[in-house]
Amino acid sequence: MNENKVAIITGAGTGIGAATAEELAQAGVKVVLVGRRPDPLNEVAKRIAGQGGTAIARPGDIREYAFLEQLCKETVEHFGHVDLVVPNAAVHDASSIDTGDPTWWHTLIDVNVVGLLFTVRAFLPQFIEQGYGHFIVVSSLSGRVTYVGEPIYITSKHAQVAFVDCLRKEVTPKGVKISIVEPGLVETPFIENPMGQMVKKTVTPLDAFDVARVVRYIFEQPENVTIYELSMRPKKQLL
Repeated sequence: MNENKVAIITGAGTGIGAATAEELAQAGVKVVLVGRRPDPLNEVAKRIAGQGGTAIARPGDIREYAFLEQLCKETVEHFGHVDLVVPNAAVHDASSIDTGDPTWWHTLIDVNVVGLLFTVRAFLPQFIEQGYGHFIVVSSLSGRVTYVGEPIYITSKHAQVAFVDCLRKEVTPKGVKISIVEPGLVETPFIENPMGQMVKKTVTPLDAFDVARVVRYIFEQPENVTIYELSMRPKKQLL
């Protein structure tokens, strides 16, 4: 079913992005791995190739729109089409509003929000031209709740959720599928902070492959089925 499918995954060098790339490749999808650091991307691509899959590492920065435009062009030239884009790349911040670093906040908004906007903008015309395509955005439950400890990260995730719903209403009539996955606590470097460690005392985090399997599940639904929003939590997570 997936032999001729092609997927782009951003933030694919580690964590959820790497797990998603491996999970999709195991299902027969050809994957293009995007991230800023070549070495982790190459390691993921090597693992996928060792399992018989097809993976291309494409280092680059999603804050650079020209890079994403070129990535879309090169992917279509190489494979003939793009079926799936998984905007997953993100950075984290766990500072308070009165002591946080505004320079880092700027970076966070650029990556988490502008990077998402740029990724969608770069690939959307191709999807519309094809008459099909699927964006599965990996966001967070932090885009649906508020709490003390991660105010700027929470802000960026709320922005993602709002943008994706606007996107859904605009492009669904054009044949493009839109989905958003909102995980709770996941075992990634994002939770290596005092608040994350405190939550881990009572909650066993999700594994990155738990999220990856959900992305695959959404993607493999029949053509006439769209799972728009899927929230997932560790068993004991209340927030």
